[in-house]
Formats: sequence, structure tokens, C-alpha cells
Amino acid sequence: MSRGSEVGLINVSGLVQGLALVTFPSASSIFTSPRGFGFSASRYGLMFVPQVALAILAASLGARLARRWTLKRVLQGGLGADLIAMSLLAASRLLIDLPGAAYGVLLVATGSLGFGFGAAVMAMNTFVQKLSPGREDRSVLVLNVLLGAGTALAPLFVGILIATGVWWLMPMAVAGALAGLLLLTMSQPLDVPADPMTRASRLPGRFWLFASAACLYGVVETLNGNWSGPYLSEERGVSVQGASFALTAFWTMVTVGRVLFAAVSSRIRPRWIYVGLPLVLIAALQIVAHAGGEVGGILAFGLAGFGCSAFFPLSISLGGQEFPQQAAAMAGGIVAFYQVGYGVAAFGVGPLRELGAPFRTIYSMGSLVAAAMFVIAFTVARLFPSSSVRRTRTLS
Repeated sequence: MSRGSEVGLINVSGLVQGLALVTFPSASSIFTSPRGFGFSASRYGLMFVPQVALAILAASLGARLARRWTLKRVLQGGLGADLIAMSLLAASRLLIDLPGAAYGVLLVATGSLGFGFGAAVMAMNTFVQKLSPGREDRSVLVLNVLLGAGTALAPLFVGILIATGVWWLMPMAVAGALAGLLLLTMSQPLDVPADPMTRASRLPGRFWLFASAACLYGVVETLNGNWSGPYLSEERGVSVQGASFALTAFWTMVTVGRVLFAAVSSRIRPRWIYVGLPLVLIAALQIVAHAGGEVGGILAFGLAGFGCSAFFPLSISLGGQEFPQQAAAMAGGIVAFYQVGYGVAAFGVGPLRELGAPFRTIYSMGSLVAAAMFVIAFTVARLFPSSSVRRTRTLS
């Protein structure tokens, strides 16, 4: 069996993972609308607490589980947890008149999705790095292009299905795709070696630079990905469909940016792309804070998506190249800290809103988070060349 077919399977898994991940926030209007489940902003935000906690747990333990079970089984476990999450989300429609019971089911669903995301994304990023030696940056970017394509398509599909009254068809379709992927993984070897257990298995000090960058990125991405709908519909008077288009624009530009930077990564040093993207985000978040109307919202969130695009995959690939013997542990740790940032924004915005903070102020404050990302990225860019030379000499 060729390595190409294995990489192809991992990439398709990334696409479906993206669909699964954004299905919940794409249905935010169903969760918060009085005609849907009727959850408050705080209750909606707290719904993601199990997702964040279990994603951090799965990503943190991923490398250790891979040594015990193999990386293939970690991937299968993640896809299986995603399948459970999508099935429960679809089933929750039967409890729409019982919001308390529905909320309990949805908490289990988001927790299962978190475990699936943490395990599967850690495994996918490790697979494409180890199956593509010498092309790690490009391979990780391609995987995340497809993951981003899934996140871009999810709000578009959910928006259409909400308009026709059958939103639950989206999680059902994703569940079917996940079941098919699980069957396909059984036919592929996916036998890359796990990280060796050595005295160096503890993550190095420089890991914390990548982890901090991923955490801050998680805040910015989630601020745009989870709260754009409530912001535009509640504070800017945009229709639910228009808000869905803005979310689609955000995730579409995340994907477009990843495609672009994957294409130019052989001409432009990836570390300078890494430094430049937070600067785009600083400007984009200020534009989002002052966006007016449907068209303005779509353009503003599209620019924010471009600023987000390659930052997270480059955190993983640059970290993996720094410490190739600990690629799975680095990927798992970075995914875990990304989820910490996700959690801060997912359930931290609700209380700020209830304290009276307008969305425009929250988005404006997001520029400060992007500025911190720039400082860390610039530090990584200065350290990466010398560390790469040291690593090359050591390995040779």
C-alpha cells in the first residue's frame, strides 16, 4: 500500500473533522433562539466546557497513548468519538421541547467532540509529518487546508438546512462520513513509529513559545468562529442567514490563506509568514469591531480568516521540525493549548456580555491578543534559524 493513499486518507479525515468541529457553533441560532432550544448566552458558552476539557486531555495524552496503542488506534478513537458526538447532536432535536434534558445530551456531545478533536487532530498532524519527511510545512498546511475547508463548508450547509427546517441532517451526514472513514482506516497500514521513550521525552523549554502562540490563536479564532453570529445578529441587526455568510467567509478565507501559503512556502520562509499573520489580525479585529451591515461583516470576518489561516498549522510544523523525535508530543501539546484558548473565548465571552460589555469592545480587545501573538511569533522567527542549524548538526 502506497504512502500516498495513507496521506490521502488522513487529509480526507481532516476535511470531515473540520465539518464536525464547526457544526455546533454553526447551529448557534438554534441553541440560543426562543424558537429553538432557548439557551442564554452564558449557557450556550458553557456548553463548550466539556469539549475544551476533553480535547485538552486527549491531545495531552495522545503521544503516550500512541506508544501504548499505536498512533492508528488513537486516530480511530478520535474519529469514533466524533461519530458519537454527531449522532447525539442529531438526536437532540427530539428533546427540543425539553431544554434541560437536551442540554445534558448536548454536554455529552460536545465532550465527545472534544475528545475526538484532540485525539484525531494530534494523530493527523503527526501522520502527515512522519509520512512526508522534508516536506513537513507543506504537508501540515495541506492537511489544515482541508480541515479549514470543512470548517468553511459547515456554516454554509447548516445555514441552508436551518432555513429549510432540517438542521439535524448536517450532523447525521457528518456521522455517516465518519463511519465510512473508520472503515477505511482498517484497510490502511498507518504504521508510522511512535515517539521514542527517552530522557528527552519531557517537552523542551522552547515548546512553551509554540504553546503560548497556539493558546492566543485559539482565543482569536474562537472569538471569530463562535461569536460572529450573535455579534452580527444581536448587535448589528444582520439576519441569521447574513451572519452565516459572514462565518462562511471567515472559514473560507482561513482555507484560502492556507492554500496560498502552502503554495508559496517554498519561496517565502514559513517563519516570516508566521510573523506577518498576527499583524493582519490586529487590523482585522479593529475592522470587525466597527463593521456595519451584512456586507461589512462578511468582508471584515473574511479578512480575520485570512489572518488566522496558516498560523496554527505553522505552530505545529515549526514545533515538530524543532524537535522531530517528539513530533507527536509537540503536536498534542500545541493542540491542547489551542483548546485552552478556545475555551477562554468560547465560554468567557458570555459572562462579559452579561456584565454589559458590547461585542465591539470585545473584538477590539482581541487586537491585544493578536499583538501578543506577534511578539511570540517574532521571537520564534529569531530563534528558529539557529536552532535548526544546531539540530541539523546534531542529527548529522
